[in-house]
Amino acid sequence: MKIANVEAFWLRCPVPKEKQHTSDYGLLANFDMTLVVITTEDGLQGFGEAKAAVGSSGVCASIVNCIENELKPALIGKQVKDITRLWEEMYNGTRDHYALSRGRKFPVLGRRGLTVSAMSGIDTALWDLKGKMLNVPVMDLLGGACRDKMPAYASGGWADADNIGAQLNGYVDKGFGGVKMRVGVMDRTVQNSVERVKAARAALGPDIKLMTDAHGTFSVPEAKQFCRGVQDCNLYWFEEPISPDNRKGTAEVRASTHIPIAAGESEYTSFDINELLDIRAIDVIQPDAAIIGGISEAVRVAHLASVHQLELAPHCWGSAFSFMAGLNVAFASPSATIIEFSLGGNPMMYELVKEQITVTDGHLPAPTAPGLGVSPDWDFVRDFKQKV
Repeated sequence: MKIANVEAFWLRCPVPKEKQHTSDYGLLANFDMTLVVITTEDGLQGFGEAKAAVGSSGVCASIVNCIENELKPALIGKQVKDITRLWEEMYNGTRDHYALSRGRKFPVLGRRGLTVSAMSGIDTALWDLKGKMLNVPVMDLLGGACRDKMPAYASGGWADADNIGAQLNGYVDKGFGGVKMRVGVMDRTVQNSVERVKAARAALGPDIKLMTDAHGTFSVPEAKQFCRGVQDCNLYWFEEPISPDNRKGTAEVRASTHIPIAAGESEYTSFDINELLDIRAIDVIQPDAAIIGGISEAVRVAHLASVHQLELAPHCWGSAFSFMAGLNVAFASPSATIIEFSLGGNPMMYELVKEQITVTDGHLPAPTAPGLGVSPDWDFVRDFKQKV
């Protein structure tokens, strides 16, 4: 099948006031995403997500412009099945003929950032299309399921020390065997973060997996202090302890503690991940399919995780489309054993698509529906589409 059209829509949906929360990003009152739609000459459609930010809110106008005015012209008339070739053509731009003839990258300036985010949505939509063409889930195209079901962990945890135990136990009551809470600059001091984590562990007991996420907001000394303060709390991992710009600092934090360090959601392409691995900075790799370069690049990262004997835990804080992209990659990877499930106010996860994504007894089943297995509610798209 040939590509007939490529479209991108910036969607912004208000988060109901009772589901809003405040973190280091401020009050999250809206959820944004870029919906990418690829239509074939036969009228079949594939869907993907491109992100302007790792959090809930971000202006997506530039991504829409990049997709429709820069990348789309190079895709029209091309074969959907040639996903790897199309990825190379988008990444290398006008020098793609060198890349494909010589077997190595010749990237243009847009080798990170906006262009790669835009490519991510296109690449995921192509995988969705190919799965639908062959009537199999994307997971099967990647080699099939490594397990029949996978435990999910509840991602949330913004309450203060007096209330964090009740908040996290509310997730456990829904069947989750693992929970993640936010720490870092939002707590004002390292000690406050430490006290919140201690309160959480005391309330949860010893058997629930507990992860922490600083959103890259500690300094290196603060991250080390935090690790010392919670060393007896049996953390499953400590996520993005410091700024992703300071990779050597992340390695320094990792060398100072026995707590596994997780990162990767802010990185573009497997080259960035490989640099983290070269300096032994992380134990858990967290690619986001809507940022890293789509499903294609997330799979390359999954291979790195397997080769380095590290855990793969895709970042799945986004719409249902990036969630299902991460889920399909995770099920096809032997290195992934647990998947993130957003418990924040997220209309893009639950209202954007017709299908319902549910966790049963703390687990998600291996995908069975063709492609990504989710499709947009076009009434929702029309209601929340932004002008660009």
